[in-house]
Amino acid sequence: MGALQKAFTNPVFSETNSMSIRKTLVAAPLALAIFAALSGCSHQAQPAPEAQPAQPPIPQIGGEPVVKLTRPATSNGQQMEFLSATVFPGRGMNVFQITANVPGKGEIPVLASPTIEEAATKLSGGPDDQNGNASFSFGGAFLVPYPNRIIGPVSSDGTTITTKWHGKTITLPANWHNSNDPTKDKHAMHGLILASQTQDVQTQSIPDGQTLTGVIHAGDFGGHWLSQTDLTFAITLTGPAVDATITAKNVGKDDEPMAIGWHPYFAVPSGDRKQALLHVPGQQVAAINNYGDVFPTGDLQPVKGTKYDFSAAQGKALDDIYLDDNWSKLQRTNGAVDVTFADPASNYGVHILGLSPELRTIQVYAPPTKQFAAIEEQFNFADPFGKEWGSTNTGMVTLHAGQSVEWHVRLALFQPNK
Repeated sequence: MGALQKAFTNPVFSETNSMSIRKTLVAAPLALAIFAALSGCSHQAQPAPEAQPAQPPIPQIGGEPVVKLTRPATSNGQQMEFLSATVFPGRGMNVFQITANVPGKGEIPVLASPTIEEAATKLSGGPDDQNGNASFSFGGAFLVPYPNRIIGPVSSDGTTITTKWHGKTITLPANWHNSNDPTKDKHAMHGLILASQTQDVQTQSIPDGQTLTGVIHAGDFGGHWLSQTDLTFAITLTGPAVDATITAKNVGKDDEPMAIGWHPYFAVPSGDRKQALLHVPGQQVAAINNYGDVFPTGDLQPVKGTKYDFSAAQGKALDDIYLDDNWSKLQRTNGAVDVTFADPASNYGVHILGLSPELRTIQVYAPPTKQFAAIEEQFNFADPFGKEWGSTNTGMVTLHAGQSVEWHVRLALFQPNK
């Protein structure tokens, strides 16, 4: 029992008991105070944790999160190096933006692209984005199973065209038209994965950077192709390079044609397009009917002595030349088709290195009023199934059941003024 309880329950209640009670009543508050003080010393209140700033939600494009590969700068701004690559897995792995450090200028955009917010409004499935068309208007869209144009009879409702491969009919969306007249000369353009979602998307850290991988189980491309296809992607960011690789595998039972390309819009950071230098190691250019259709005639013409001769090692200034043309008979350096695009005013340049042996042509789209050049390394000529080509190998690879083909392009930086 406590002291107070013993005192009040003792059968002999004497003066001694009374004195004991008075002492206990006086001492109890003091003891409680001391106990409280000691408790406070041994159990000090912990400060409330600082509120962490809310992380902004990861934006989504095409129903999939946007992925940004990053790496820290390692040269304290003194060397050329890649810093980031932003990819849209929900839009066929479009490499939307790449950034790099340029000494004296800091971080610059390598590709001509709007903001992600602006891109989201354009990639909405609206009238200008049917079949994913808006995806090849900025950044770097991948073009599978055919880059460029395919021409053929147009259906009565204007929605499809037909062509033939090895006697088999292929029906494709008529998703493009004459640039001067939307009602004229409809045709198929830039493949069938522009709006495709990528599965098994994974990001992995590697020495000096990151790698993004994913798979598009394309099947028969929405009923438009002759067999079943899986597309495996790898985008790798390091300081010296950005590598993009696509492996197309025929997982069906029938033969199929296959071509792969890329549509990156390389920016002119200085904003002075006239002095930008283009080098294309191609000896011939494909004649076309006009720049509204850009349909090939089947005639391959030598570039030497013409405005299409960009073979000089240092490149030739774009000046006010309009380009939407296709080069072939490509020369390789150390096994690579090395196209270069440089902005001397920014002391910046980029090699576009085609590493796959199947790369046969380079398409360049560069309007004089725009601060970019779209440089497209691809397997094939435009309209590769067209009769205009006769017996020419137009670059379409035949994949038998179980076979694969790889497309691989690497970007590397250089300073043109050194």
